[in-house]
Amino acid sequence: MRRPFPVLLLVSILALPGFAAKAQTPATSAPQLIETKATQVYLVEASTGTVLLSKGERQSFAPASLAKLMTLEVVFDALKKGEIRPDTIYPVSEYAWRTGGAPSRTSTMFAAVKSQVPVADLVKGIAVQTANDGCLIIAEGMEGSEGRFVERMNARAAELGLADSRFGNATGLPHPDNRSTLYDLVKLSRHLASTYPDLYQTFSLPEFEWNKILQRNRNPLLGFGADGLGTGFAEGSGFAMVASMERGGRRLFLGVSGIATDKERTDEALRLLNWGFDSFEMRTLFKAGEVIGEASVYGGAQSTVPLVAAAPVDVYVPVNNPERLQARIVYRWPLNPPVAADREIATLNILSGDRPLVSVPLKSAQAVEVGTLRQRAWDALIELLFFWI
Repeated sequence: MRRPFPVLLLVSILALPGFAAKAQTPATSAPQLIETKATQVYLVEASTGTVLLSKGERQSFAPASLAKLMTLEVVFDALKKGEIRPDTIYPVSEYAWRTGGAPSRTSTMFAAVKSQVPVADLVKGIAVQTANDGCLIIAEGMEGSEGRFVERMNARAAELGLADSRFGNATGLPHPDNRSTLYDLVKLSRHLASTYPDLYQTFSLPEFEWNKILQRNRNPLLGFGADGLGTGFAEGSGFAMVASMERGGRRLFLGVSGIATDKERTDEALRLLNWGFDSFEMRTLFKAGEVIGEASVYGGAQSTVPLVAAAPVDVYVPVNNPERLQARIVYRWPLNPPVAADREIATLNILSGDRPLVSVPLKSAQAVEVGTLRQRAWDALIELLFFWI
């Protein structure tokens, strides 16, 4: 029995209304992407998922304190499900105090040993001050030990589709199992902002005080309009950051890594975000429910089924001298009936030149029933001839 395999269907975007003029006079050269000092970079527009800039975004590196984004996701998920409450109180163990508190000389919220701290304040300590003691206190409080909490972190990461991320501790302190990619970290950041909008606001608090010690937010981009998320540094990987900024109703998520100094990281991240806002504009390629293409149905009452997107297909394109866009529909062939209406059966991939921009799921616009014996026999013959060729 033959397995289905992918079929690629090209759609000409430039033939659509609003793009016909560009089809007659295509761009003479591709737009120049911005140069960057970062060895890895990933810049994404939030509402469409358009990739504005990518470089080594799937390359594995030690995330350092950026691992705390996964720690917070586990906590946010537990709060959302009612497993814990903001006023749930956890004790400060000697391990948490020595490993992540004042004696550790690392990022800390200065929780006193054998004291008790509410979850709401632990979240603030982690999000605002990247507090290692906060991570350990909440890990031990929720799961009894940091090790069991890390198991939950990794299980949750897999559930969210962070395929290239693995965590060895709750803090991001040096550990051989702490590995991630900018692709995963930006994906995680987008998830945090969209799934937990109220809790996400914690990242933008300018300061936080605990144990009578006031500390300012460690995110250097807050004063320039960013509202999250965090920074990291690891030997061998350099300075890294994942940031989000909203301007004029548009939100960008940026990940950078492999930068030589703290100052260069701040300057480079701000420059890339400004470039993303200034150099791109929104285009609607297809309206919601508009037929984008068709998928072949073998043995059906109809030979094809129209494909539509549930929402408008929007994409960010360069303001000046845009590249010729391509749309590719990919689905598993052969598609056998019956095909239910509103069934997700294909993916629309939008590319600018060879650079992927957006992937959108496509659904069947109508149902296709099983065809007559004659229709099934004819399609079976076509399928057999196709495989021979």
